[in-house]
Amino acid sequence: MSSLALLAQNATGAATPADFMAARQQMAFTLGFHIILASIGIGLPAITLLAEWRSLRTGDAVYAELARRWMKAAGVLFAVGAVSGTVLSFEMGTLWPGFMDTYGQVFGAAFALEGIAFFIEAIFMGVYLYGWDRLSPRAHFLTGIPVVIGGLLSASFVVTVNAWMNQPRGFRLENGQVTDVDPLAAMFNPATPTQAVHLVLASLMVCGFIVASVYAVALLRDARAGRVDRYHRLGFAIPFSLGAVCAPLQVLVGDWAVRFVADNQPVKFAAMEGVEHTEAGVPFRFAVLEIPNALSLMLRFDASATLRGLDSFPADARPPAEVVRTSFEIMIAIGTALLALAAWWGLAWWLRRRAGGARADLPWRPWFLRLAAASGVAASVAMLAGWTTTEVGRQPWIVYGVMRTEEAVNPSPGLRYGLYVVLAVYTVLAAATISVLRRMRRRPEPAAADGPPAPPEAGTGAAKTSGRPADRETAGTAAAGAGGARSAR
Repeated sequence: MSSLALLAQNATGAATPADFMAARQQMAFTLGFHIILASIGIGLPAITLLAEWRSLRTGDAVYAELARRWMKAAGVLFAVGAVSGTVLSFEMGTLWPGFMDTYGQVFGAAFALEGIAFFIEAIFMGVYLYGWDRLSPRAHFLTGIPVVIGGLLSASFVVTVNAWMNQPRGFRLENGQVTDVDPLAAMFNPATPTQAVHLVLASLMVCGFIVASVYAVALLRDARAGRVDRYHRLGFAIPFSLGAVCAPLQVLVGDWAVRFVADNQPVKFAAMEGVEHTEAGVPFRFAVLEIPNALSLMLRFDASATLRGLDSFPADARPPAEVVRTSFEIMIAIGTALLALAAWWGLAWWLRRRAGGARADLPWRPWFLRLAAASGVAASVAMLAGWTTTEVGRQPWIVYGVMRTEEAVNPSPGLRYGLYVVLAVYTVLAAATISVLRRMRRRPEPAAADGPPAPPEAGTGAAKTSGRPADRETAGTAAAGAGGARSAR
């Protein structure tokens, strides 16, 4: 009897096809929502610390104000991410009890370590946010380092679980029962290095382009108004540089990841590259482009190498090839476009350095800023497409080669109603988050011109001892308020 027929038998207690699909859609939606927030949670504290470090080194008040704003936004998004992460942890048990009951003991240690990393991140996030003007500048900067480290560790521990699902290790199955559990072997499975590095780089890259896109829009507005705004220039340059540095590194890591998939999950690779039939000298196909023998040459360094096609695998062991192929192509196309944009930014920086620091208008032209303004959404779409490639490409397995997804789903009826509730709740949550961030953005923004900040005025240091952050953001008052704050602390 087919798996679909088994699912359709309500009398046996199995989930209906509609409930099974709803469970998958709910997990996909909540994971997609959370992964973007998690990316910002990893990257935003990093660029905040970079801005504060520059403020400490130069005494530049614009860097200090950027750091304040970014970390306040990070605090809001951290709270929302904590909520969405909690929902995910409940969904693992409510939607996939077969998976958790059988294999929870194998990867449970990774989730426990992720919880510890999260607590460290949360504690120091609070210290950092409330430590402005209460700690010395150096001590305040140091309290932000555990936030960055905690975020990186938290993401890495979670990724080890997903990597384990792709390359299960650290246990034996005897008569359907899990025995000889080795949590370390499960965590450090063969897929962990590639997936962890790939996700961390993607998170930094996505966050960098998202934050930079906000300031690109502001720079376009300033250009139409005919003014030069140093605050927005620095607010764009710091995160965009992070994304630009990560882009070429991600290409290298992506190549490493694809080669790993080809060796360890050949059916996923065949779906990703659209290899329908096993053949020698496989061409590289992308959209309407086809280069003879190129895929065999790129993968095996042999133009005549034979690669397995989808037809070499049983029909019930193949993933949805069109979904996997399309998502993979979207990720590659956007990644290539972002790499080109990063290369243009790097060229502009090099030309500026070659000119001896003279001002270069190349990266500030409207068409470049328009592309940069779209880079945040594009990078987010690329990340979601990559995640779709990874997860859908593993189907029909929830644990590759060991447990099928349909065996793990909750057999209780009515799972689709949970999907409707989650969609409604997350819509409200997203709207509330955007509203809060927009209200934070509406504060008066500085219009600092290029050049060094104005020196602190007499009396501003005393005004700052009250502990209130400087909200005046014009060129003179931002420099005077934040500069006086630094000297007063």
